[in-house]
Amino acid sequence: MLLTENEKQPVAIVTGAGQGIGFAICRELMKQGAAVVLNDLDAELTTQAADQLNKEFGKGCLGVPGNAADVTFINNLVATAVKNFGKVTIAIANAGITLFGDFFTYTPEAFQQVMDLNLRGTFFLAQAVARQIKEQQTGGSILFMSSVTGHQAHKNLAAYGMTKAAVEMLAKNLVIELSAYKITVNAIAPGATLTERTVSEEDYESTWSRLTPLGRPASPEDIAQAAVFLTSDKARHITGQTIVIDGGWSSISPSPY
Repeated sequence: MLLTENEKQPVAIVTGAGQGIGFAICRELMKQGAAVVLNDLDAELTTQAADQLNKEFGKGCLGVPGNAADVTFINNLVATAVKNFGKVTIAIANAGITLFGDFFTYTPEAFQQVMDLNLRGTFFLAQAVARQIKEQQTGGSILFMSSVTGHQAHKNLAAYGMTKAAVEMLAKNLVIELSAYKITVNAIAPGATLTERTVSEEDYESTWSRLTPLGRPASPEDIAQAAVFLTSDKARHITGQTIVIDGGWSSISPSPY
């Protein structure tokens, strides 16, 4: 094992974590003493991210590249976490894809790609981790990544928005299935967030600073801190809930168009 097994140490799997919100979540988890299995589709990005965190914290991050929409890979990811750290207690289904497109011309191929990662990957990661936690009898936490687009209509994001609304319903439904095993399941719904992807978009920061009541888009750390709280013992009586993190945007919903 990479670490001496510690009964009290959280062990987390975070998908889509090579950069942005997922990477910030891994960092915040490790600040709190967790061991982390960091996944990303991009193998080079996975290695760089894990190396950076291990340099910061000494040890405790294992990078595992692969497709978080593939069920065989998901099952292997959980097995790898258990092999290296002895258990899994937290899963954060952060991997997702946003494919903009006009409703009238949206292709079946784009639709399937969004469904596979955002829904299939989320559902089966939750299933695999819940099975492991049930077997361990340790309790644990599962967190889904939703979006404000699951609450408010957004131009050219019909397929994406429906997946995000769906994962919030999944969090509610799994309360029935998982509570007996002391597994909490929640979702967070970020609004505009400054990541490596969005910061390169023209006028993104200035536009969302103007539209957001608190005066700025979120940072990845804003989202990560909420994620770490919801998967910690401090939130052990919170389950089936979605927390919107958007600086107040969805309360008044000014259009970006």
